[in-house]
Amino acid sequence: MQRSPIVREGVPYVLVLALITLLAFWWNLWLGLFVLALTAFVAFFFRNPERAIPSGEVVVSPADGRVMSVVRVYEPRFLGGEATVVTIFLSIFDVHLNRAPIAGRVAYQEYVPGKYLVAYAEKASEINERNYLGLESEGGRRVLVVQVAGLVARRIVCWSKVGDTLRTGERFGLIKFGSCTQVYLPPDVLVTVRPGETVRGGLSVIGRLPS
Repeated sequence: MQRSPIVREGVPYVLVLALITLLAFWWNLWLGLFVLALTAFVAFFFRNPERAIPSGEVVVSPADGRVMSVVRVYEPRFLGGEATVVTIFLSIFDVHLNRAPIAGRVAYQEYVPGKYLVAYAEKASEINERNYLGLESEGGRRVLVVQVAGLVARRIVCWSKVGDTLRTGERFGLIKFGSCTQVYLPPDVLVTVRPGETVRGGLSVIGRLPS
């Protein structure tokens, strides 16, 4: 999957649209061109780029997109205390793969069904469909990643389960067609991004771990 140019979840969409494209061209040239463009966009949406993952004591972005907010909160599910949450909005033009912000063991995973507000809505992360994935490093540091579905996105995919071990920047899932990703960091992590910045999953450094 990691070497494929398109994630496996996107292949059925592309194949079906490719078949429809052939039928559309048989019916009408302009209709065929329209469906061909749609097929190309879907293939583009499910693209699976390779990334050069930074080394060192860093936290990498779990997703491509724009940083919406950086806020200090209380996180009760996994960190059990104060945390800094970085919220990233993914447009339909961003790569929708999610990546591990740090290396560690998956110690917590919970799927919560919900509504489908636009992903940048203030309460979207509290009432939309979402999936929680908690990572614990060898040193015991905990980081929580949340996949949040949006208005267009209607399915969250998570390939990892409790007990799995992920490398920094390793792919663990995706959200289909528009969404938001959050990462909750311990208060001693130095966050290096600000609202409005554009980040790339597995490539952009969003925080530095204390030595």
